[in-house]
Amino acid sequence: MDHSPLPRSLSWPTLIVLTVLAAFTESVILFPSALFPATRLAAALSWDASTHGYPTPETPAVDTPAAQTPAPDPAAPAQRRGEPRVVTGRVLDAATGGSLRGASIWAGPAEIVTDAEGRFTTAPVEPGATVWVKAPGYERKKLSADASDITVKLAPHSIRAAYLTYYGVADRGIRQRVLDLVARTELNAVVIDIKGDRGLIPYRTSVQAALDAGAQGPVIIKDFDEWLASWKAQGIYTIARIVAFKDNVRATARPDLAIIDTRTGKPWIDRENLAWVDPFREENWDYLIAVAKEAALKGFDEIQFDYVRFPTDGKLAAARYSQPNSATTRLPAITAFLAKARRELGPTGAFLSADIFGYTAFNTNDTDIGQRIEEMSVSLDYICPMVYPSGYHLGIPGVRNPVQNPYEIVKESVRLTRQRSQNPAAQVRPWLQDFKDYAFDKRIFGIGEVKAQIRGADDGGAAGWMLWNPKNDYTGAALRPKTSALTKSSQ
Repeated sequence: MDHSPLPRSLSWPTLIVLTVLAAFTESVILFPSALFPATRLAAALSWDASTHGYPTPETPAVDTPAAQTPAPDPAAPAQRRGEPRVVTGRVLDAATGGSLRGASIWAGPAEIVTDAEGRFTTAPVEPGATVWVKAPGYERKKLSADASDITVKLAPHSIRAAYLTYYGVADRGIRQRVLDLVARTELNAVVIDIKGDRGLIPYRTSVQAALDAGAQGPVIIKDFDEWLASWKAQGIYTIARIVAFKDNVRATARPDLAIIDTRTGKPWIDRENLAWVDPFREENWDYLIAVAKEAALKGFDEIQFDYVRFPTDGKLAAARYSQPNSATTRLPAITAFLAKARRELGPTGAFLSADIFGYTAFNTNDTDIGQRIEEMSVSLDYICPMVYPSGYHLGIPGVRNPVQNPYEIVKESVRLTRQRSQNPAAQVRPWLQDFKDYAFDKRIFGIGEVKAQIRGADDGGAAGWMLWNPKNDYTGAALRPKTSALTKSSQ
């Protein structure tokens, strides 16, 4: 659904219409929306990654109108003053003054990508229509199409986030503990469960399919919108985590849309006894996009899909899908979902990201789950590999024990992810481990391990990072104080 106004016919009271039409000889001209035949993939493959920089919170309004539209003549015909116009402009890096190639412009349902000089031209849009300008690794800006030629400057911003679970965000003590860390350390963002691992939504939702499935509750944060507005007023970047195809609530309510267990005829469950919906079913895509749109319109800066893949554990041989599950069908399903999500979420202004397995950086196939960096990256603003050392059970080339080498694991995973991305505008922002090892020697991941991972992310070329702890209990001593972080980011 397009949230930007589209050209439409003027509406007049019946009696006035007859009088006005008699006075005017010109007809109202309506401009059809322009079509842009070039695909995003083709544009991405032609970009030069060297022209790009790096994320930020939203800043309103135009920086420098290059040629402000003259004030309307009161004597001019009303239809002339309000008719759609093409908006042209240029997007620059606020820090260097250089052109930003590959920035996204949304002035309706179609995405426009800036050229080598940072320039763009929209389809005809109505005066006052919303125009979003965004580039991964930079702040986004929401403009009003009141000028015909604009110059927009985007400031670089590295996102450093901590995660709040579905229950954590509703607990006053846990929530405040994380927000205190954001206030006094280099953290400047939070990732919040908007649809958690069981498919539950923590605020009052208007998505009918979610209500029908029973996805509302047990947590219902009545003043969630006020919280979100307060965080944004403090400059906190907000990321809405939406678990995609692992959805016990929806799969149970709609077994016709679930992965089915061939032994029982009921929804198939994984080792956590949680059911999944079928990634091949486009109705499931539409549900996720509806939940995501609602979060974006609440004001979240970014939509992040997790479990955007096929299952990895449980009796996989007993899982039945609506289509054959094979190496040739999984990846097209996942990439088609992400492409549709980008098209439909673009007009909201939200960035789009997805969590992927860390091993996808090293595997040339789809890792048997429908994830391959080359194809997924085309539709994403941020690629978020989960580079937890404990998850690398076989290590990586040259590093057999990952928990003893967290720096090398993170750096190499980030480096390879960036290298394999087919979208030079997309940035890599990994998930880092801030929880006890579960696979090797059960060591505590403390100050040294967290710091090593942060250095690995930075040295690998990441655009920030995110800390994961299922208890929402983070190692604050591993983080730089806010003043030091601000000093470094301004240098």
